[in-house]
Amino acid sequence: MKPYASGSTSLFALTTLGAALLAMSASAAELTGFALLPANTFSPGPTSGQFAGAGAGGNPLPLVGKQPVQGVSSVLKGPTPRSFYVMTDNGFGAKTNSADTLLRIYALRPEFRTWNGAAVTGSGTVRAADFRSGRALADFDERSFITLSDPGRKLGFDIVANMTFYPNGANDVPVDPAIKAGRLLTGADFDMEEVRVDRKGHFWFGDEFGPFLVETDARGRVVRAEVKTPNIVPPGSLASGAEVRSPQNPYLGSATPNLGGSRGFEGMAINPAGSRLYTLLEGTVTGDNAINGTVNKNLRINAFDIKSRRYADNHWLYQLEAEGTNIGAMTAINDHQFLVIERNGATATGGGTPFKKIYVADINGVANGGFAKKSELVDLMNIADPHDLNGDGSTTFTFPFVTIESVLILDPTTLLVINDNNYPGTGGRNANSDDTEFLKIRLDQPLAVKAFDDDKDDDKHDGRDGHGTHRR
Repeated sequence: MKPYASGSTSLFALTTLGAALLAMSASAAELTGFALLPANTFSPGPTSGQFAGAGAGGNPLPLVGKQPVQGVSSVLKGPTPRSFYVMTDNGFGAKTNSADTLLRIYALRPEFRTWNGAAVTGSGTVRAADFRSGRALADFDERSFITLSDPGRKLGFDIVANMTFYPNGANDVPVDPAIKAGRLLTGADFDMEEVRVDRKGHFWFGDEFGPFLVETDARGRVVRAEVKTPNIVPPGSLASGAEVRSPQNPYLGSATPNLGGSRGFEGMAINPAGSRLYTLLEGTVTGDNAINGTVNKNLRINAFDIKSRRYADNHWLYQLEAEGTNIGAMTAINDHQFLVIERNGATATGGGTPFKKIYVADINGVANGGFAKKSELVDLMNIADPHDLNGDGSTTFTFPFVTIESVLILDPTTLLVINDNNYPGTGGRNANSDDTEFLKIRLDQPLAVKAFDDDKDDDKHDGRDGHGTHRR
């Protein structure tokens, strides 16, 4: 079929063509692979969850001598075709309860349940993998992850590793010696929500607390000071101030924040050349509500040049749907189109109607400060599952979790989508702690994917938005 081109409209958007066409759209996206990582999956590390309450779903906290392999907020292709890298977020959902949770990237291998034409095959499990080789491992041990750190003291503010006591609770719990010795980064330092890889093989992280951009080497070691976010004001906005700052920004002092708490970079993509990042805020900057008279629906997209480490003049806006309250992820299709996950906070058990969709956002031909063009691509609450790959007895698959924060283009007609389970949070599907589910979704028409350019003279590391293979 014709690739999904700029300005085109998918079947999902044609809601006025009657019931027959709506019935067709319900089956246009199909679940072709399913795997599950149990909520109680852990890796070695300092005791975590000491400041996050008693726990939930029958899973008590703290986790003595271990870290949760959960809260998946971003995904990249791994070192082999069957492996992936996943980044976990700040831990237990807030700066105030996650100072003992380490910021990590894990390698793993889903063994998808699939239909082979005659039967469902595959275990549907998710295994740990060696971070360098992608080889399957029995457990999530030290070979399966890297931990972010600042051994060179590049960051411009005090991190938990600088402190004698954790900055949580009564401030009387000593910081774990491993955190101090390795200058390891924690969920009180940053809330990383996206990760991309540049042409040098360096990781770039999008943070919600600053919001900041953070660059590390391939081993997760910070190489330069965090990049602050300038206040690039769109036309018609009443926003003021030199920077965009959330209440968790460590430089805020007595100033008034102009962005909601933890509403920083929830989405971040990298262009096919590996030279430019596109950042998407989760919240509306104070003053941007004046644009079109919308309330908390206008989200900024900014462009960042990696070589110069400066934000470009180019900027756009993404407008949430009436039902949408947050975005969950952003990844590049080509130079001007992006996949964006949009959602609300409703689940299968918590009341309300879950709204979980993937859109194509297109900035082609959009003037500075203008709104990206949107087309609905996948309704994650209405995916055909003719072979019942998740085993729930239904041929329609739904994905009703609060947060869905990872999407990766596997090929022009296949997406990988993963939920953030907010461990030990409950209520996505039932009263138990939510698992992490890995979905392969086949589209009814191909995306106009532009391959990432490996023909430059600089390092040929790939995998930036997930296309290609890391060589580390």
